[in-house]
Amino acid sequence: MILVVYAHPHHSRSIAQRALLDAVRDLPGVEIDALYDRYPDFDIDVEVEQARLARASLVVWQHPVYWYAPPALLKLWFEVVLTRGWAYGEGGTALRGKGCLWVASAGSPAADYTAEGLHGHGFDAFTPAVERTARLCGLDWQPPIVALGAHRDPAGLAERAAAYRTTLEAWTRTHE
Repeated sequence: MILVVYAHPHHSRSIAQRALLDAVRDLPGVEIDALYDRYPDFDIDVEVEQARLARASLVVWQHPVYWYAPPALLKLWFEVVLTRGWAYGEGGTALRGKGCLWVASAGSPAADYTAEGLHGHGFDAFTPAVERTARLCGLDWQPPIVALGAHRDPAGLAERAAAYRTTLEAWTRTHE
């Protein structure tokens, strides 16, 4: 099973994240865990979330990037679900060897993610916190799928959505 942990506080207004999610939601073996729908009060059911993770061969963290980081509910999910002794640390082997794919979007176009651009760095500069979270938990980090300025670039968004679908299809074929 592929678990898509989806965190968008304003899904109905999203162009990029909605297109990305729509590209994979009908794939067999894909389970969508829409955190903002499930936990509008931020009261995360840790046991339910850990059980979902335990069943997955690939964990996808899909979300827009806000202020260079995941949305608040996903950040809280990391804190309360990925616990010491379960996900990392002594005895924390529940996720070891599972794949992890980061599917992110940001409103700024790629040109803004340069040394000379608005953000002063390439987008890769904002990857380490998410990647280190995955690696600390023993997850096998996969190359991220990132859609930059996607709401202004329908062709680029369609390309990212197709790449996402292809990636999940390939995962399914090689991990059955």
